[in-house]
Amino acid sequence: MEQLQIKNLYNLTETIAAPLFEGAVYPWELLPKIGAYIVELGKSLSDDKYEKHGENIWIAKSAKVAPTACINGPCIIDEEAEVRHCAFIRGNAIIGKGAVVGNSTELKNVILFNKVQVPHYNYVGDSILGYKSHMGAGSITSNVKSDKTLVVVKSPYGNIETGLKKMGAMLGDNVEVGCNSVLNPGTVIGRNSNIYPTSMVRGYVEANSIYKKQGEIAAKAETGQ
Repeated sequence: MEQLQIKNLYNLTETIAAPLFEGAVYPWELLPKIGAYIVELGKSLSDDKYEKHGENIWIAKSAKVAPTACINGPCIIDEEAEVRHCAFIRGNAIIGKGAVVGNSTELKNVILFNKVQVPHYNYVGDSILGYKSHMGAGSITSNVKSDKTLVVVKSPYGNIETGLKKMGAMLGDNVEVGCNSVLNPGTVIGRNSNIYPTSMVRGYVEANSIYKKQGEIAAKAETGQ
C-alpha cells in the first residue's frame, strides 16, 4: 500500500511541518499530533519573521490577514500566506507559505502545505493538503462517519484501519478538487489528480487520475515536453 504513504503523496520540502512527518508512514498518523507540534515549533520561530498573537498563534509578518478573520490557537500562518474576510480558523492549523484561506472558509486540525488554496466557502477538517493543492468553491472535507464508527481508509490494495473517529481527506501535491465536491471520511487522493465538480469521493484515488464519478476514473494522458 505504498501509494497511500507519505513518501508518495507529499514533497516535504514544501512545509514548515516537515519534522512532524519523521517516523510516520501514513499521513493520518499525524492528525492527533498537530496541536502539540505547533506549540513547540512556535517557540522557536524567529521574532524577525513572525509575531505572536494571543495564545499560541504565530503569524508571519509578511502574511496578509483580514481583520474580520477569526483565528484560534494553536496556529501558525507562514510567510506570504493570505487569510481573507471572515475566515474561521478553529485551531491546530498550519497554513503554509503563500497559501490562501478564503472568505468564510473554516479550518480545524489541518496542515496546508505551501501554496495551497482553499479560497471560497470551504470546510477543511482533520486533513492534510499537499503542495499547490486547490479546493474549488464550496468543496468540503467530511471528517466524521454518519454512524460515528472509526474511519477506515479503503483502497484497491486493501483497507487500513486508522483508529481515528475524525479524519477528513489527505490530498497529495497538485490535486485539484472541483467546486461543490464532498470528500468523505478517509479519502486519499494521489498526486496530480483532478476531481470533477459536484463529486462525492470515497476511498483512494490513484495519482495522475481524473475522477469523474464513483466507478469512473480515467488516467491522465501523458504530455510530451
